[in-house]
Amino acid sequence: MIGSARCLRRIALVGVACIASQGQAQDDAPGYPVKPIRIVVGIAPGGGLDTMTRLGAQKLSERWGKTAVVDNRPGGGTILGMDIVAQAPPDGYTLLGASDTLMLNGVFKRAPYDVRKAFIPIVQLTTQPYVLVVNPSLPARSVKDLVAYAKSKPGALSYGSQGLGTTGHIGWERFKFMTGLDIVHVPYKGAAPAVIDVISGQIQMTFSNTVTSGAHLRSGKLRGLAITGPRRTPLFPELPTVSESGVPGFELSNSYAYFAPAGTPRGIVRAINAVVVQGMNSPETLKSLAADGSEVVPAATPEEFKAKFDREYRELEKLVKAANIKLLQ
Repeated sequence: MIGSARCLRRIALVGVACIASQGQAQDDAPGYPVKPIRIVVGIAPGGGLDTMTRLGAQKLSERWGKTAVVDNRPGGGTILGMDIVAQAPPDGYTLLGASDTLMLNGVFKRAPYDVRKAFIPIVQLTTQPYVLVVNPSLPARSVKDLVAYAKSKPGALSYGSQGLGTTGHIGWERFKFMTGLDIVHVPYKGAAPAVIDVISGQIQMTFSNTVTSGAHLRSGKLRGLAITGPRRTPLFPELPTVSESGVPGFELSNSYAYFAPAGTPRGIVRAINAVVVQGMNSPETLKSLAADGSEVVPAATPEEFKAKFDREYRELEKLVKAANIKLLQ
């Protein structure tokens, strides 16, 4: 867990920006909002994206006194939710809560448009690694055990993802590529349903964030084998990273963010950014997020977020080509 000293340092670094943002939000978009804001999420309720989107919506509601409503529209590896927002009026009243899957949908050409042109990056919320979780009945207590067991039963084991072309799906395909495994992909409409089926034994494994799987790991309903981030998490310090567990160089993390339809006024985009940054960096929120293994993304303007998004998009295109990762129904 992130200690109180670290939280205080973080607060000191963002404090000036947060205070300034109170006036900035009003200056950038005077009179906005005058009605509820709808934030569409392309997965089922209960997953990490849903949880973080609702947290950001809470900050908007608290700041402006207008309700920010989360609208779950699962389907098509989050494409359904993306389409709804891409076609919405660019007036600041329909936003998209998205994970890195939005970028993947663009790279794999699953969306019928260029996501870099269809959406305006507003603000990043949080980032967190995944936990490689398995059903406790599986005879594997480490990544090496899992690889050995899966190789002894080619094609017999299955993994779940949040859907075709999602971060979890591509992460598992990369894991298969790096380990030479033959395991079957079972796509779901969100992270929570996949976790439920690992617990029930319908599938054997998945990558799950600590928001979705933390309680199940503590209760013993799931067994965690490793963390997919670059370092161990203080939340589960006993879990090694995948990289140090026999698959050197493997890393996978996910970030959650808000996007607006192309054409949304710049002032509204900046106002939403300012309010969310201020709310996410409150002492109470930082403490709560640390308890779930999440970290708030350092404050950045919409322009800085867009530059980062475009850069990472190009890097992902190179990775997919190098690893020859393809979407197979």
